[in-house]
Amino acid sequence: MDGRPLVELDDVSRIYRSGDTELRALDHVSLRVDAGEYVAIMGTSGSGKSTMMNLIGLLDRPNTGVVKLEGQPVSKLGDRALSRIRNQKIGFVFQSFHLLPRLSALENVEVPLVYAGVGTRERRERSRKALEEVGLGDRVGHRPNQLSGGQQQRVAIARALVNRPPLLLADEPTGALDTETTRQIMNLIGGLHESGLTILIVTHEPHVARYAKRVVWMRDGHIVEDGDPDTVLRRSA
Repeated sequence: MDGRPLVELDDVSRIYRSGDTELRALDHVSLRVDAGEYVAIMGTSGSGKSTMMNLIGLLDRPNTGVVKLEGQPVSKLGDRALSRIRNQKIGFVFQSFHLLPRLSALENVEVPLVYAGVGTRERRERSRKALEEVGLGDRVGHRPNQLSGGQQQRVAIARALVNRPPLLLADEPTGALDTETTRQIMNLIGGLHESGLTILIVTHEPHVARYAKRVVWMRDGHIVEDGDPDTVLRRSA
């Protein structure tokens, strides 16, 4: 961690409306995550944690307040600019992997590089290296249905990292995995953090949150706890 803010939410609210009903998924929330941090965002269903992740990942826009990435306000940029920033600056890992079933592991990892306009030879080299880094150098030609759940998630992590983004967002990345595979994936993510990557992970599992160095606890659209895992999890139990 080097003290530079990578992600900032400044007095951010996100309101959803359906007819006369108004839901404040986030209510005047402020958060700063410095480069190199490893943060878990926790809370029960409806607490606002996934909404916060969507705003940080530039998949949604706030109704009020400002979202900044690397010090630059981004929440009011156009769709094309947001798409470019997402591809260059943010890696996404999801519970359901989101791999393309007809593509090999290597081809799945290549997808962000295709959108970035990277040439075929460099694309192949970078994707192969990314798979080797997650321990799948011998599975480059396998399709998702030929891989275990843990291996599919490793492919998804390789895909998230192939563009060398400064930020990794992981939304319940172990929710579909067994205990031993969860441990392996979280150890892999921990190694990525030790290499300097900034990581934000959304989870409802305390044992997963304990891998992080900081836990932010959400309730009813507010941050109610923010600190080291042991303290926050004890107070929020």
